[in-house]
This record gives sequence, C-alpha cells and structure tokens, in this order.
Amino acid sequence: MNTTPTTPHAMPPPVEAGGGAHVRAEGITVTRGSRRILSALSVTVSARSRIAVVGENGRGKTTLLHALAGLVEPDEGTVHRAGTIGLARQELSARDGATVGTLTSEALAASLAALAALDEATLALAAGDPAAADRYAAALDAATRLDAWDAERRVDVALAALGACSDRDRPLSTLSVGLRYRVRLACLLGAHHDVLLLDEPTNHLDAGGLDFLTRRLRAHEGGLALVSHDRALLRDVADRFLDLDPTRDGAPRLYAGGYDAWQDARRRERERWERDHEEQQAEHRRLQESAARARDRLSTGWRPDKGTGKHQRQSRAPGVVQALKRQQDALEAHRIDVPQPPPALRWPDLGVRPGAPQLRAHGVAVAGRLAAPVDLTLDGGDRLLVTGPNGAGKSTLLAVLAGALDPTEGYVRTAAGARVVRVTQETAEQDPALTAREVHARHVGRLVARGALRDTDVVPLGALGLLDSEALRTPVGRMSQGQQRRLDLALALAGRPGLVLLDEPTNHLSSALVDELTDALRATSAAVVVATHDRQLLRDLADWPRLEVGTG
Repeated sequence: MNTTPTTPHAMPPPVEAGGGAHVRAEGITVTRGSRRILSALSVTVSARSRIAVVGENGRGKTTLLHALAGLVEPDEGTVHRAGTIGLARQELSARDGATVGTLTSEALAASLAALAALDEATLALAAGDPAAADRYAAALDAATRLDAWDAERRVDVALAALGACSDRDRPLSTLSVGLRYRVRLACLLGAHHDVLLLDEPTNHLDAGGLDFLTRRLRAHEGGLALVSHDRALLRDVADRFLDLDPTRDGAPRLYAGGYDAWQDARRRERERWERDHEEQQAEHRRLQESAARARDRLSTGWRPDKGTGKHQRQSRAPGVVQALKRQQDALEAHRIDVPQPPPALRWPDLGVRPGAPQLRAHGVAVAGRLAAPVDLTLDGGDRLLVTGPNGAGKSTLLAVLAGALDPTEGYVRTAAGARVVRVTQETAEQDPALTAREVHARHVGRLVARGALRDTDVVPLGALGLLDSEALRTPVGRMSQGQQRRLDLALALAGRPGLVLLDEPTNHLSSALVDELTDALRATSAAVVVATHDRQLLRDLADWPRLEVGTG
C-alpha cells in the first residue's frame, strides 16, 4: 500500500501494521540536475530493523529518508509502505500560527482517531448494530497497537525529558531553533509509530536528552532507520549499517553486526580494494615499460656484437618487431577495472621530540568567559581532554592557548620554535572562489613568508588523504561542510605543528573519518588538546588526563 504523508511528521495509519509494518525501497534512483544522488538503491526497514544510514556529507542520506517517507518521489524504482511512519527532519520551520499544540496534536492524531473510532463502534454495538462488531474489532486492534490510551502521557514525559516547552499555546516562532527541535522530537517519540525515520535527532540535545533518546530508541518496538554523526548513538542503537560511501563496484553496502563489525568489514574491503588497485597499476606500469623498451630497441636498431655479420642484424630485426607487437598487444589487453579508491586519512609524522617544551600557561582567566584560573604545561606527546558544560569556557581556553585571545589574568608562553594550531568548532571562513589547492597554497605561502615554516617542512595537501581529486579542484564556496572541515584540518597540519588544539573536532565529519582521526590523535608525536561533548570521543579518550572547566 503506497501512501503520502499528510504532514512532515507522520502518516495516517493504513490497514497493515504491527509485525507486518515496513518501508521497502526497490531500485530507487534520485537525480538532482546533472547529479545522481541515489542510484538503484534497495533497502527494507522492517518491523524490527535497526538500520544506520552512514556516509560522507552529500552522499544522499537525507534524500533516502525523505524518499522512504514519501517526501521525495524517486525518478526510478518504487517505495512500498505499510504501517505508520514517523519522520524527524533536520529542518523544522516555524509555520505561521503554529504552536506547540500544533505539533502535539499532529503527533496524537492517530491515537485520538483510533479512540474515537473505538467509542463510535462501542456505541453502535450497544445500540444493537450487528455490523459494528467488525468495526469494533478493527478499532480495538488499532488503539491497542498504538497504545492510544497512554499517548498524551508519553508526549508529556518526552517533552519533560528533553527539556522542551510543554505550553500548548506557545507559538513555535517564539522558541529558539533548539527548543523547536526538542518539541518536535518529543512528539515523535511520544507517538507510537511502526517505523521511525530519524535525521540527525541528537541536534540540540544535552546529555540528559541524549540518554533519554537512546533509551527510547532501544525500547522502540517498531522499525528504525537513523542518520546521525553521533557515534555513541549509532553504537548503542544500530545493528545494521547502510554505507553510502563509494565502493569498488559503485553499489551501497549493507553491513550486519553492529558498529565495530561495520568498521572492521569496511576496513578489510578498503584494504583489498587498495591492494588490487595498486597491483593493477603496477602491472600496467610494467607493461608500459616493457613496450617502451621494445620500442627503443626497434627505433635505435638492434646492433649485434662486434665481429658478427650484417646478416644477423637483418635476420633478427623481424624478431624485434614481433617483440614490440607482443608488448603492445599485452598493454592493450590489460584493462584497469578497479577504480581509484577514495582517500583515507594519512596523518603526517610531525617530528616532535617527546617532552619537547611547547607551551606554558599560568593563572589564565578571561572575565565573564573563563572564571577559574588555569595552569597548564604542554610538551611533546602530551594529551589533554577539556570538558565542561556549554558556556564553561572550553572554547575560550583554547583560543587563549592559541594566541587568538588575550587573557584578562595570567599569561601564556610558547616555546621558541614551537608551532601551535587550533581547529575551531565551525569551519573557517575562506575566499569562496578559491579552490582547496589555492587556499592551501596561500596558507602555506603566508607561513613561509613570515618565517614560521620552511618550504621543506610543508605537508602537501594531497599527502593527507583528506580530500579526493575532485574536492581539491572544487571552489570552497561549493564544498560541503564536511569537505570544508577536512580542509580546516589539512591547513592545521600543513605546518607540522607541535601542539594541536581541537575544539569539537568531530563536527561535520563522518563516523569513519572520526575513527581514523581518533587513532591518529592517540599516536601522533605532537601534544594534543581536545575540547568536546562528543560522547564516543569522550569514551575513546577516557584514559587521557582531563581538565574540567566551569564558570564558577
């Protein structure tokens, strides 16, 4: 049964439901302009699915969820839906006149309709209508499946747990973006949908909200498809991973077995891909060199050793021609059918001596932004995890350490020759008309010009594996946030820093890259300071020394 949603949040309950609920896409293709976003993709979200849709920005994750929900009509293929579907979109506009009650009413509509149908059928039965028995059974089944009697309480519980506004009369336009998101998510979790489609549901949630979301999704009795950069949520909830990143044959991969199984299988597949590609390239180079040598022998003429007759040259010349023909035929027959693998992070050797002094901070504080004085000593190989609530001063501290902000108390001393870099929370502003290569060249040129870096120490942009060949040629203004974030990291590493300051380094990066980055941070010879709320990164770096900052 194919249906179209009446609102951006939910679809009316069809006949099929419960254990038979599902969303099934078969061979769907979605094209925008000249760009194919999804190609012949098939996936089923069944009644007990726990699927994470993963991949770099721009791979079509959001498009896929919208196609499953019926908001996007595929150019090819079909989507079949059975049961109620709840969709959490990344965007949530404040419609004119819409209130908190507008969202809660939409979330409760199916349950209230089921209860109204049950009341009508009950009255009809009491009045002796023999045809009401079937209506009563269907209405009771629908109300039971939706747990309709408890629907409003569930919404209220979710509103409270997520710290959302519960005033039904409050206009959405008067709420912050974060609060609107929380109201919308609470309504979605409070309703009783057979299938949930969630696009970045952790946006604007605090630690308590994240815990509540995780518990509710783990307890959800229906199917689930999830798009998220929150690796902790993916680890805790998903048991299958639909990876939309490039593959050897161009087709998406569905991995079973949870987060670690996905990462292990993806890594093994990538290693085989890289090995086969390199073997083909090496064989092609060998054949090219053999053909070139045969061509050289023919063009210069085969010369026999001194003392041999001229007839030997004449008799062997056809053999040289035949050898060239064989080499050319072999080169022509050799086909490179393994495509170029996408790049993987290659963290450079920063060459920092263990214990080499990098930075000293004494009594650092910033009025109104970083209250408690901070003392720090950071040397080569040191690690520090900076934590604390929003507004506690984590970003302020990193700005002071980087020399981008003067403290109102205390001082910071950087060791002679030490290079300190900072990657901020949001992508750095660049000339949108410049390509990534041009931005990198300009950045390196400035460092060399002011004597902060020697030409021989520059880390080439292509050596890092952060951007593929197409991204290197793309103007910054047309790059995705994830690509711009990769460029920020490449610029930070270009000068081989001895101290790397990272403020929420997982923002806008894919799960796969963040795992690669985490491994690199643990292994680098540089000193590293990380400020983050990322739950998985906090787990991964739990053995690092920790500095808790606060406003008091």
